[in-house]
Amino acid sequence: MVGHRFLEALGERPHDWRVTVLAEEPRPAYDRVRLTSWFSGVSAAELSLCPPGFADDHGIDLRLGDPAVSIDRAARTVTTRGGAVLGYDALVLATGSYPFVPPVPGSDAAGCHVYRTIENLEAIKAGAARARVGAVVGGGLLGLEAAGALRAMGLETHVVEFAPRLMALQVDDGGGRVLRRAIEDLGVVVHTGAGTSGIETGDDGAVRSMVLSDGTTLDVDLVVFSAGVRPRDRLARDCGLPVGERGGIVVDERCRTADPRIRAIGECALAADGRVYGLVAPGYAMAEAAARELTGAEGSFTGADTSTKLKLLGVDVASFGDALGATPGSLDVLYSDSRAGVYKKLVIHPDGQLLGGVLVGDADAFATLRPLAIGGAPLPVAAEQLILPASHGGPAGPLVLPDEAVVCSCHNVSKGRIRAAVTEQGCGSLTEVKKCTKAGTGCGSCLKLAGGIVSDALAAAGVETARGLCEHFAHTRAELYEIVRVKGITGFTRLLAEHGTGTGLGCEICKPAVASILASLGNGHILDGEQGALQDTNDHHLANLQRNGSYSVVPRVPGGEITPQGLITIGEIARDFGLYTKITGGQRIDLFGARVEQLPAVWARLVAAGFESGHAYGKALRTVKSCVGQTWCRYGVQDSVGLAIELELRYRGLRAPHKLKSAVSGCARECAEAQSKDFGVIATAEGWNLYVGGNGGMTPRHADLLAVDLDRPTLIRTIDRFLMFYIRTADRLERTAPWLDRLEGGLDHLREVVLADSLGIAGELDRMMARHVEDYQDEWAAVLADPQRLRRFVSFVNAPGTPDPTVRFVAERDQIRPAGPDEAGHVLIGGSRLEVRTR
Repeated sequence: MVGHRFLEALGERPHDWRVTVLAEEPRPAYDRVRLTSWFSGVSAAELSLCPPGFADDHGIDLRLGDPAVSIDRAARTVTTRGGAVLGYDALVLATGSYPFVPPVPGSDAAGCHVYRTIENLEAIKAGAARARVGAVVGGGLLGLEAAGALRAMGLETHVVEFAPRLMALQVDDGGGRVLRRAIEDLGVVVHTGAGTSGIETGDDGAVRSMVLSDGTTLDVDLVVFSAGVRPRDRLARDCGLPVGERGGIVVDERCRTADPRIRAIGECALAADGRVYGLVAPGYAMAEAAARELTGAEGSFTGADTSTKLKLLGVDVASFGDALGATPGSLDVLYSDSRAGVYKKLVIHPDGQLLGGVLVGDADAFATLRPLAIGGAPLPVAAEQLILPASHGGPAGPLVLPDEAVVCSCHNVSKGRIRAAVTEQGCGSLTEVKKCTKAGTGCGSCLKLAGGIVSDALAAAGVETARGLCEHFAHTRAELYEIVRVKGITGFTRLLAEHGTGTGLGCEICKPAVASILASLGNGHILDGEQGALQDTNDHHLANLQRNGSYSVVPRVPGGEITPQGLITIGEIARDFGLYTKITGGQRIDLFGARVEQLPAVWARLVAAGFESGHAYGKALRTVKSCVGQTWCRYGVQDSVGLAIELELRYRGLRAPHKLKSAVSGCARECAEAQSKDFGVIATAEGWNLYVGGNGGMTPRHADLLAVDLDRPTLIRTIDRFLMFYIRTADRLERTAPWLDRLEGGLDHLREVVLADSLGIAGELDRMMARHVEDYQDEWAAVLADPQRLRRFVSFVNAPGTPDPTVRFVAERDQIRPAGPDEAGHVLIGGSRLEVRTR
């Protein structure tokens, strides 16, 4: 990461250097800070920090998988593992660090892993598929992330930490107790004050148990070492450059080694203040200093902020500044609520300055507290107001940070720079400010604060952002939803008259949005009365319009499970009507090529055979995909098919701001691809893990883990509330992925709403879902039973049985497809053809 930041910084300044990069790993730089997200489905490509074409665009010779193995300082050459000898005028060492493995017997056995690279994670995942119990050696930041990954893969998990508390370098005893209790409540077994004496193996050489220094023996079959890192300074040692007593290449404030032609940056360097920095922000600062020096400017590194904020097994943990109170005479301000799992401590100088702090369980204030601690100015309010919850008299509203306060420590971006991006450079959104300043593009912990600064700057500049749905409604979709729900409005005309503007009949934006709201609130059949006039083409005919004017027919196949007779029925219908058939990625059978007047006849046969509408045409639940689960698969640990069917039948017909897709996987092998869905479920040995906010398509996003090891009733209740809260608060045509990204407080807020009922609306959400389940009726069955509704299914009102001659097909691979404009085609009448020639 630090090496890549150096390349970026070099490319941002004029220079004439020819750059060669020697990389040990087989891939360009990627985000190690987010490495654990790989286990939840984030791909290596998504973790990459190197945009496609970056090396070529900057004239960089990038050599992957061929690291440097020696340096000849006299000849100024570097030799690579592949035997290449490269000369240099300047050499930058960004070799990072390596995982420390304690020298215990058996640490090299099969089943022992380290946690550093994507290849390491691939090996851990493969091992976890065959394991039952895992242990992590090390209770620091990375160790707890590793424990979370093992637990999410269904392993019984132990954490072994030599220090008397978890995260000993970041939190104090009080914070450590709260953190331990929260992690143990999640089912992870914690052993503190204990080292690893040895690892015992079986006859096959694989791990079978771990012996601790207190005599405890743990039956484990997978071990992950995360006991810290050491600087990778071997190249410097071998060529005679000075290194520190405990490792690290000695550099001065300009990141130069004892050889002025060689610089070292990042975790491999021992900085001028005598520290080896293992965080990304100091590494980036060193990279930028070295780049400035090599382009003729002045650059120096004299130290950096070592604050951290992360979520460990769902628990917020943050520390900043002098978190442990090492400053002589410092005072503590504490707030602790063990019932809620919250611990907050501020370290205060006697003169009133904030020196540092620890936050466990609630780290929302971190983005504001950290720059206050860095700035060194007296606190603007009483210290307790910064950490007390609102119910106890704090916090005292938004804090006014000085412009020089550093908001983004990863890229050293101040509040003033963010404001200038808005007021001087014309940025009109947080997204534009991120591109302009890089604020928020590192660890992301400053995004909420940065967003508030951008909003304040826009407001101060008199810039108004349109909130309304369209020209007819000044309200957002969420506000209109509440208006309709509270006032019991059942028609568009009344809503427009009472809460809209203009004299028209609405527009293509508000009409389908209001139609969706009315349908979500159970306002009868969507084709009845005024509601029918609001629907777009697809909902208007309960089928998807295709490119040649024909329609698709998609029966619901819950969970992808279908009987042989059901397959035969669908096949016979496709044959008799001459329809194209396709097995979809959602485990359904789509039938294409039906004319509008054929839709009732096709659906009459499907309904008679027990099929229902699959809602492929609506902004509603589409599918709940499943693997075969424990019923058939030797790896399955739960009945994924049964759950998928239950979920699909429960949420069928649920109208939403956008389509909804789901999946259920029977084990951590994830064959149903649940983490790419709006809500996905993965079985564990203890229950079900629930993921939300996933999205495929044009802008893929992997789902976030909302809750773990839920029993079946709790899982269903949680999904109920998630769906109803989304329907209630999302914008028009907003899928769950962007909704979750936009939701203030994000996943943490969502978790509080649906699990802890922080807004007091859980009962109402439960009742709304219960009403949907009780009132559900198949839309196509209802159409077939009503002659009035059937009247809309004609191509020509004055000739109801006449087929549209413009809907033409040609044969391809023993089926039909739409005819092109210059192709001779035929019109389907039943399963027979009427030829139509083009001239």
